[in-house]
Amino acid sequence: MPDVTQILTAIEDGDPSAAERLLPLIYDELRKLAAARMAQESPDHTLAATALVHEAYIRLVDVDQAQSWDNRGHFFAAAAEAMRRVLVEIARKKGRQKRGGQRKKGSLHEADVTVEPIADELLDLAEALTELADHDPRSAELAKLRLLAGMTLDEAAGALDISPRTATRDWSYAQAWLSRVLRAHDDNGE
Repeated sequence: MPDVTQILTAIEDGDPSAAERLLPLIYDELRKLAAARMAQESPDHTLAATALVHEAYIRLVDVDQAQSWDNRGHFFAAAAEAMRRVLVEIARKKGRQKRGGQRKKGSLHEADVTVEPIADELLDLAEALTELADHDPRSAELAKLRLLAGMTLDEAAGALDISPRTATRDWSYAQAWLSRVLRAHDDNGE
């Protein structure tokens, strides 16, 4: 069986057939990653885990945008980030639609009002993770893997190639930091 890291290097080098060889090797893992992420979404979410995998994969292996991965763990961290971006884009789009979008004016009935706290919470979390990344990039990456990819602390430590003790310390810091920032967002009504 070909090594995932070798295929990732071939993709980085512009081999167009490498992406086709990679997907069968990692599809099940990406599907589990997407399923864990989708389990955190509202039950009426319109995107299926399979569609999330495909959208994220297309973004990851786009030969027009050169990307490089250090190893398999780095690739899966990038996959988690790609999935997060897809979901954030969908949440933003829903937010625009919820606030009018391209709709025509009409009467407002109570049945027309929908609240999507999950989408709003995802946007707040995405913003907080971006702020954390500016402050402490490694803790932000760890938090993304834990919160968005559903990885255990040990899995995330392995993906980031850090010790479990460092991962525990970074995770504690990220939790406290994100909690403080998200609480401040709530207190300010954002």
